[in-house]
Amino acid sequence: MLDTISFSLLELASIREGEDACETFKHSLRYAQKADELGFKRFWLAEHHNMEGIASSATAVLIGYIASATRNIRVGSGGIMLPNHPPLVIAEQFGTLASLYPERIDLGLGRAPGTDPVTARALRRDDRAADDFPTEVSLLQQLLAPATPNQRLKAVPGAGTQVPIWLLGSSLFSAQLAAQRGLPYAFAGHFAPRLVREAIYIYRTQFRPSETLSEPYVMLGVPVVISETEERAKFIFTTSLQRILALFRNQPLWLRPPVKNMDELWTPQEKAGVSDFLALAGVGTPTQIKAHLENLADELKVNEFMFTIDLYDPDERMHSLELLMSIKS
Repeated sequence: MLDTISFSLLELASIREGEDACETFKHSLRYAQKADELGFKRFWLAEHHNMEGIASSATAVLIGYIASATRNIRVGSGGIMLPNHPPLVIAEQFGTLASLYPERIDLGLGRAPGTDPVTARALRRDDRAADDFPTEVSLLQQLLAPATPNQRLKAVPGAGTQVPIWLLGSSLFSAQLAAQRGLPYAFAGHFAPRLVREAIYIYRTQFRPSETLSEPYVMLGVPVVISETEERAKFIFTTSLQRILALFRNQPLWLRPPVKNMDELWTPQEKAGVSDFLALAGVGTPTQIKAHLENLADELKVNEFMFTIDLYDPDERMHSLELLMSIKS
């Protein structure tokens, strides 16, 4: 079954404890190049602001950095948080990227600001911008489409590039909008698993064919930690557990080395919360991960998986890509 499903990656540019953003970006580039070599379909970069330990804030800049040093893999945003940006600026940025790297750029759009209220105001956008999301998506579609003779507002570059637009969501709103517009839909199962079944059901049942898509297309974000042994996978997974625990405690989100015993770090209540956050995670051997993904694909009719792989050791993270690709056949 997995041989018909595309594998892709979401990158947050997580900073290892003791390193800096420059070193992180070099790790991200090597990771993307390995994914390109192995045949992963997409490499998307997130947008986060004012989060110590996460370096994916200037998303369009990082997309250009990755695209310039890879050959075939599609590079895009997972996603641009549209309330933070004027649509014309996004159209120009992604029009520029599409002009430099034709047929390789994706534009994933999110409705949430992706940050706290104080930071959102510092980004100089209206507090009500999220309410305008459907209108701004329409404007972006217009700006990236071929310009009409009397069109006064044009993205230069951008017009005519027709950069593929995806709607991203962790609730039901974007599922409904993606269905209405006939756009591909990506659900953030890597951090919001509770509504995944309802959101995908709404998207599929309400989908209206469009010039973009004749039938629904679902991408699912899934955290994965894969290793030759289950014991090793569970051990290195503790890096992810520590990061989500830090998120809950409003602490810096550095990637920290694995630990032998998480019970020394969290309370039972925190353990339950982190487990709920990562409820869709696959942790184990290639055989176990294959079974996990096949079950998700069968139940949710997934067209594509987008993996988040938060490991402390950059070389071990790249090796995990080889193990993931080994289960597709």
